[in-house]
Amino acid sequence: MSNPALRPRLFNEWRALLKLSAPIVVAQLANAAMGFVDTMMAGRVSPTDLAAVALGNSIWMPVFLFMSGVLMATTAKVARIFGAGGTRQIGPLVHQALWLGLLLGSLLAILMWNAEPLLVLLGIEPVLVEPAMGYLRAVACGFPALALYTVLRCYSDALGRTRPSMVIGLLGLLINIPANYAFIHGKLGLPAMGGVGCGWATALVMVCMMLAMFWWVYWAPHYRRHGIFKRWSLPRRQPLGGLLVLGLPIGISIFAEASIFSVIALLIGGLGANTVAGHQIALNFSSLVFMLPYSLGMATTVRVGQTLGAGRPADAAFAARVAMGSALLLACVSASYMTLLREPIARIYTSDPQVLGIAATLIIYAAVFQFSDAVQVTAAGALRGYQDTRITMLITLASYWGIGLPIGYSLGLTDIAGPAQGPAGLWQGLIAGLTCAAVLLGWRLGHMAKKHRLA
Repeated sequence: MSNPALRPRLFNEWRALLKLSAPIVVAQLANAAMGFVDTMMAGRVSPTDLAAVALGNSIWMPVFLFMSGVLMATTAKVARIFGAGGTRQIGPLVHQALWLGLLLGSLLAILMWNAEPLLVLLGIEPVLVEPAMGYLRAVACGFPALALYTVLRCYSDALGRTRPSMVIGLLGLLINIPANYAFIHGKLGLPAMGGVGCGWATALVMVCMMLAMFWWVYWAPHYRRHGIFKRWSLPRRQPLGGLLVLGLPIGISIFAEASIFSVIALLIGGLGANTVAGHQIALNFSSLVFMLPYSLGMATTVRVGQTLGAGRPADAAFAARVAMGSALLLACVSASYMTLLREPIARIYTSDPQVLGIAATLIIYAAVFQFSDAVQVTAAGALRGYQDTRITMLITLASYWGIGLPIGYSLGLTDIAGPAQGPAGLWQGLIAGLTCAAVLLGWRLGHMAKKHRLA
C-alpha cells in the first residue's frame, strides 16, 4: 500500500482511538482524584484517620481492580457481537454480566467486611485496625453497586459510547467532596465519623454512579435497540461460564500487576521513612500517568473486538498496530516530561531535601518503564479484543512474579549482584518485569493477528 493511501487510513484509525480513549482518560483520572480527595480530607482530621484510609485503600483498590478485570469480559464479548451486527444477542449477554457483577460484587464485599484477620496478619498496629475496618466495611457496602456500574460501563464502552463513563466519573467526583465533608465532620444531621466517613462517602458515590449509569442506558436511544430493560434473562450457566472463562484471567492479570507494587511497598517499608516517602511519591505520580496508556488499552479492546466481529481481521491487526505506535509515542512524551521535570514533580508532594532526592531518582526509573508499561498494557488490551486472555495471564504472572520481583529483591535487598541498591534495585526489577511482559505480549499479539488473518 502506497503512503498516500496509508495516511488517511492511519489518521482515521488514530482519530477513532482518540475519540474512544479521551473520555476514558477523564473518567479514570476522576476516579483517581477521588482517592486523592479521601486521603487529603482524612489527613486534615488526624494522622490516625489518614493511616486508616490509606490502609483501607491498599486493600479495596486491588480487589476492585480484580473485579473490574473480570467484568471487562463484557467489553470484549459485546464489542465482537456489536461489530458483527448481532443486536439481539447483546441484551441477554448484558443480563448475564449483570448477574455475574451482582454475585462477584457481593462476594468481594463479604470478604472485605471480614478482612480484619488480614490486617492482624500484616502486623498493623491495633490502634489502626478498628478505624481501617470501619472504613473498609463502609466501602464494602457500595461494592455490589460498583460492580453493576462497571458492567454497564463496559457495555457502553463496547458500543463505542465512552462519554457516559466520563460524565458519570466527574459526577462521582463532585458528589464525593461534599459527601466526605458531611460524613467526616458530622454535617446534615450525621454523626462525625472521621476517616471512616470517607468510606461511607465512597459507598454513596458508588450507588449514585450506578443509578446514573442505569438512567443513562435506560433513556439514551443508542441502547434501546438491545432491549435490556424490556426483556430480562435469569442466570444461565453457559453464558455465565463463558464470561468467567474470559474474564478471570483478565482479573488475575490486573491483580498481579497491582499487587506486585503493593509487595514492593512492603519490602521498602523496612528501609526508613524517607525512603518509603520517596517511593510513594514516584509510585503515585507514575500511577496517574499510567491512566493514559491504560485508557488507550481499553479503547484498543473495543476497536479490535468490533473489527473482528465485522469479519475484518486485517483491519483488527491494523488497529492494534496503530494503538501500539500511539502507546510508544505517548511513552516518549511522558518519559521526557518525567525526566526533565522530576524535581518539580517531587516538590509538589514534599519539601524535605532527602525525600526530594530519593523521589527524583526513582522518578527517572518510572520514566524508563513508561515504554514497556505502555506497550504491555496496550498489547493486553488488543489481546482482550481477540478474546485471548489465558496466555496473557500466564505471561503477566511469569513476568512480574517470576522475573521482576526476584530480580528486584536480589538487586535491592541482597548482595548477590553487588551491594544492595535499596529502592533503586527494586525499581530495576519492575523495569525488567514490565519489559519482559511487553516483549512477550507483543509477540503474542503478532501471533494472534496472523492466526486470525489466515483463518
